[in-house]
Amino acid sequence: MTEFALTIEWKGFEKDKYVHTVLEDNILPPYIRQCRWFAGKARKIKQLKVRHVVHFEEFIFMMFEARYEENDAELYLLPLSFIEDNTQDIPAKGILSKAAMDDKTGHLVDAIYDVNFRSAIYRSIFNQSQIRQYNQDLLTFTKGKAFEEESAEIDSYLPDIDSSNSAMIFGGKYFLKLYRKLFSETNPEVEMVEFITQYSEFRNIPLFAGSITWNRKDEAATTFGVMVQVVENIKDDWSMTGDYLNDFLEAFVEGNFQIKESVFDKVTQLAHRTAQMHLALFALRGADNFNAEPFDRQYRRYLHEKFENLLERRYTLLTDNYLKLDEQAQNLAWTFMEAKDLILDFIDQILTRPLSSFRTRIHGDYHLGQILATNDDLVIIDFEGEPESSITERKIKHSPLKDVAGMIRSYHYAVSAKLFNSAETSTRETIVLQRAADRWYKLIKDTYLEEYLSMFGSPHPLFKDPNEVNYLLLFHLLEKAIYELGYEVNYRPTWVKIPLKGIVEVINEIEKLRR
Repeated sequence: MTEFALTIEWKGFEKDKYVHTVLEDNILPPYIRQCRWFAGKARKIKQLKVRHVVHFEEFIFMMFEARYEENDAELYLLPLSFIEDNTQDIPAKGILSKAAMDDKTGHLVDAIYDVNFRSAIYRSIFNQSQIRQYNQDLLTFTKGKAFEEESAEIDSYLPDIDSSNSAMIFGGKYFLKLYRKLFSETNPEVEMVEFITQYSEFRNIPLFAGSITWNRKDEAATTFGVMVQVVENIKDDWSMTGDYLNDFLEAFVEGNFQIKESVFDKVTQLAHRTAQMHLALFALRGADNFNAEPFDRQYRRYLHEKFENLLERRYTLLTDNYLKLDEQAQNLAWTFMEAKDLILDFIDQILTRPLSSFRTRIHGDYHLGQILATNDDLVIIDFEGEPESSITERKIKHSPLKDVAGMIRSYHYAVSAKLFNSAETSTRETIVLQRAADRWYKLIKDTYLEEYLSMFGSPHPLFKDPNEVNYLLLFHLLEKAIYELGYEVNYRPTWVKIPLKGIVEVINEIEKLRR
């Protein structure tokens, strides 16, 4: 908390240039540096600017822009509340500064820590309130199909979740995600969970209970938050897969290759739930942003250009860091770089290859960490899409095999991380570990893929024939592994061999197809 004392008044806050300047120059810089949701902590900030103010009862939804030295900018949401001294116990991480309002002294705080703000949010969703602003904008609260309460009063608390957004729990039944980094479009997560909840029978997602939207005149709506039903879960599927791999590792150290039948049962269950999600998204009708579409020329060009640009960036990155890699990673990297012409030819086929399959909205960031395990089932969460993509890109329709490829790569990461980074295997030869990892991965991958495709029947509009399935799956597996390479080179160089191994496996499959 800064020691700067600020005199504030909500009425006219949007025009109070003095208060804005104090916030921008003195209060926000140190405050946001300690906020988990602020993604620019490692970057040099050129300017902070209060851009928009939305009034909400006795609170403010303030939006500020962070502009960086590279001259790009991000917009963040920071709800504000004034807490009078000795009225609430606010944690230090929620206090921006000392403040005064209406001759009362207290603190300016991030409003999520104010129980009255949380109550007002819930009450507004219950009443489906619309609050007109000074400039005729509307702050709109929507109630969803899964909202079942008959009273506008409920208890609330902030769960201990380390996230890039902020979470609130109401009555132990509803989970509200308040988005911090904003985009000038409806967040895809709101669209996805609302449509699936409202218009399909698929229930293995957190069901839509409400949303908060800032509707601006002549501009796209901006999503402030989404509310869903709480999912009572044991752990996420990444952790559960880690448990399975612990059993596998224990047997491996003792000289046995052993996978319990219960592991295949869970993989089968995940494959079925994935297929049911995709079938639900395919069946949704009545809105352009959900209707299935063909692989038209414009989409093919988009895929091709995006993949080629990604490939070029990764080749440059790998070349610049080649000498920093260990011997195994260097060998894999060399195979990847030598296959450049082969890969480019494979990518080019997306422009001309006959493709009769359809594409739909998909999850977009699908991996084991996005699956919650309940007592006897699995629930798919977090429909925001790929974090590094724009909102427009996240809403582009793709083959559902893009999600499938993401999950398959996640399984590859799980087994590779376990075998190559465990103390129990630190003395084992790399080739022995790789052989065990490859065998585990192949068994799990084949089970997942076979069970997934079995849910559709053949032919199906999404998957016209095995040749198309094979090509599109390899395309997205290669795209995903090359994408992963960037993070590992920059942040975990000892893990670079994991995506590189995935890339080389696809290269081998492409060579088989050519032969």
